[in-house]
Amino acid sequence: MTSRVLIAGIGNVFHGDDGFGVEVVSRLSTRDLPPEAVVADYGIRGVHLAYELLDGAYETTIFVDAMKRGEAPGTVYVLDADPATSVPGAAHSDEGPVLDAHGMHPAAVLALLRRLGGTPGRIYVVGCEPLTLEEGMGLSEPVAAAVDEAARRVRELVSDALERGGVDVSRHSR
Repeated sequence: MTSRVLIAGIGNVFHGDDGFGVEVVSRLSTRDLPPEAVVADYGIRGVHLAYELLDGAYETTIFVDAMKRGEAPGTVYVLDADPATSVPGAAHSDEGPVLDAHGMHPAAVLALLRRLGGTPGRIYVVGCEPLTLEEGMGLSEPVAAAVDEAARRVRELVSDALERGGVDVSRHSR
């Protein structure tokens, strides 16, 4: 059976709350998800993620990442990202891929994918407002407290995507 949904944890565990996406996907066991969903920790391997998406095997991709949007630390966001534009809330230009050996945010991954000639399917971002992105291991208290909520929202997105072929993201947005 072809996998239809990719859940991609993104982030650098050596930069505090930037490890949010990695922590969320580590909490999502395959027992909690249908077989059409693939959970993967991409960490700082954004180029690898872009190449994974290049073959078009996934109808839906859910990026899980820390993202600054100006809300209180620990705020969980669910965004429906138009793959033709940059990911909302990402502090990156969509004029071209931002190649960074230490990691790439969702907007840069999508820009690189387009430069490689790929077109992603439906894209969602489950993000969390970080408290700190400074060097250091472990999530801050408010971000650690948001991990279970984010995992729950990812499971809801997967269920909706598989059942209806699409998601009413307003049901999941904060």
